[in-house]
Amino acid sequence: MSMQTRECTARFLAPAFLGNAAQDGQWRSPPFKHLLRAWWRVAWAEANDWSDDVGALRRAEAALFGSAADGTGHRSRVRMRLERWEAGKLKSWDGLEARKVNHPEVRRTDYKVGPHAYLGFGPLDGRGGTKLGKPNAAIQAGESAGLRLAFPDGDSRLIDRTLALMDAFGALGGRSRNGWGSLALEGAPALGSLPLRDWEACLDRDWPHAIGRDERGALVWQTEPFDDWRGLMRRLAEIKIGFRTRFPFPKERPPHHQVEDRHWLAYPVTHHVTRSWNRNDRLPNSLRFKVIAADGGLRGRIFHVPCLPPPQFRPDRRAIERVWREVHAFLDSTKGVERTTP
Repeated sequence: MSMQTRECTARFLAPAFLGNAAQDGQWRSPPFKHLLRAWWRVAWAEANDWSDDVGALRRAEAALFGSAADGTGHRSRVRMRLERWEAGKLKSWDGLEARKVNHPEVRRTDYKVGPHAYLGFGPLDGRGGTKLGKPNAAIQAGESAGLRLAFPDGDSRLIDRTLALMDAFGALGGRSRNGWGSLALEGAPALGSLPLRDWEACLDRDWPHAIGRDERGALVWQTEPFDDWRGLMRRLAEIKIGFRTRFPFPKERPPHHQVEDRHWLAYPVTHHVTRSWNRNDRLPNSLRFKVIAADGGLRGRIFHVPCLPPPQFRPDRRAIERVWREVHAFLDSTKGVERTTP
């Protein structure tokens, strides 16, 4: 089989909570492979005119990336080599978070929360000042490693598209949807056009397959520039607090008797479970944050990858559309945030 190769440098623009089995921060190739597959699905959907044939997608994915589920023992035809598997160099959060931000619902701390802990709850512990939940649990911003791929000739177009999407929108590790572990893939192919689809049409399936668009264009925004990730992550926390608290909960003691608007953004919500859903169900946020290098510094990229919640959530499409329209309008009206085309 004739093979092609691509070589890039992966550089983190924000700390990455990317760890090994002991939860120590470490460079490892499996998360890179997972990210490659996730954005390959978007590239596949785009190349196949937004087909909703999940069976065809799975067969194509298994043929390229391998599968043990079909009993054939077919190995991946994509080979990935990470230059180093070293421990991360970020050992402490001391001095990295300058001040708290206002949160209109958090009374126990006089309506103030640590912005880094707010976006990184779990890997980061916000009690008594933000700190790493476990020592040695993070890779430091600015760390980099070489990444080499080999794959069959016939898959070069989709792989190149996938690498471009990873560079533009990819992040790795814990809380990566909030911008942690944002990745620059230096040497990746140019992005060109975006994989855009009408965001309401994207609700015809329950897996992320496109960047949404509306009558104003791509559902992609960027923040004002910042000198470093510390201030930028604080700004992203303010933005997230802003759009989430537009959907207040009723004053009843939780668990709530019905699904509230904020539940459609992501679930679970701390202290606000609903009786309508299983306590162990998880609904990830389809609005994602990414740190990008721009204008000699950093900006935040905010983008919507819309899809319908899985069937166990009994999705109310009318409510979901109403909630996300309000979030889009909030971002369009937020000072320092503007629509952009990467």
